[in-house]
Amino acid sequence: MNRVTSVDGPAVPPQPPAGAVPPPGAANGAVAAPGTTSPAGWPTDVTAAYPPPYPVPEPDRFTRFVVRLYDRSPRWAVPLAALGCVALGIAYTLISDPTRSDPTAAPSCILKLTTGLDCPGCGGTRALWYVVHGDLPAAARHHFVFVFALPFLAYLFVAWAGRQAFGWRLPELRISNKMIGGFMVAWLAFSVLRNLPWTPFTSLYV
Repeated sequence: MNRVTSVDGPAVPPQPPAGAVPPPGAANGAVAAPGTTSPAGWPTDVTAAYPPPYPVPEPDRFTRFVVRLYDRSPRWAVPLAALGCVALGIAYTLISDPTRSDPTAAPSCILKLTTGLDCPGCGGTRALWYVVHGDLPAAARHHFVFVFALPFLAYLFVAWAGRQAFGWRLPELRISNKMIGGFMVAWLAFSVLRNLPWTPFTSLYV
């Protein structure tokens, strides 16, 4: 019985099946040319049994431009761009004022438009509007999960942006896979409960 001594291969080279004809010159210790096979069909070169390495494609012009722009940009450019996107989202929420939408208007959510049910994100924009205005109870009434997650998301963003732009070393917020899974389960439960037609769940429907 052959004993395996490493992950690279067995300690004793595998033997061809009984009756297989050895390649020419094998009895004299000669090595066959790479890629050749024996009369029995066994490859004489082990590497010939494996496909060639996958060639790495060359990046296109746009990818090279983005990589070059990223390499030449200052360290604070990416956090500033991310902060600008957040500011644009908040500005849009303040200008549109989702709390004053016409009750008879068609909902923008496709799920609610077609089924009348709240989707997992319904009420998030209105919750953000109330958070910006300091009305946390109203924000939690429209989307409790969003209000709960907002401080954690804000801290993660500040820690990342500060490290990228200024080299800050804020205490790391360790979030395990179990915590993420628990949050997703809680979000799913909230999305189901808010659509139930019984009190007190009807107060969560938006």
